[in-house]
Amino acid sequence: QVQLVESGGGLVQPGGSLRLSCAASGSGFSISVMGWYRQAPGKQRELVAAISSGGATDYGDSVKGRFTISRDNAKNTVYLQMNSLKPEDTAVYFCKSFIPGIPSHAYWGQGTQVTVSS
Repeated sequence: QVQLVESGGGLVQPGGSLRLSCAASGSGFSISVMGWYRQAPGKQRELVAAISSGGATDYGDSVKGRFTISRDNAKNTVYLQMNSLKPEDTAVYFCKSFIPGIPSHAYWGQGTQVTVSS
């Protein structure tokens, strides 16, 4: 069993920055793919960024060049640095942990609200 706890969300002005953290408990963090997803009201959940166990990264088109995902396996934590925030980045941000090829190992955090507004 894995538990994921997100933190770092809040209210920020357009152009500002936030750093989200996702702390994982349980086994398998170092071999898990970690992802950040977001869901705005009335919209589907979408991939923001993901990082493999080896450090390879992938980003949604709307955040490329502005957001950076990273992980610290010693701390069982994944981060999302968000710069140049826009109002359209407003959403609940969720952390996900999964191991490719092991469908039973897929976990979500409870989410953290990010609001970009002046």
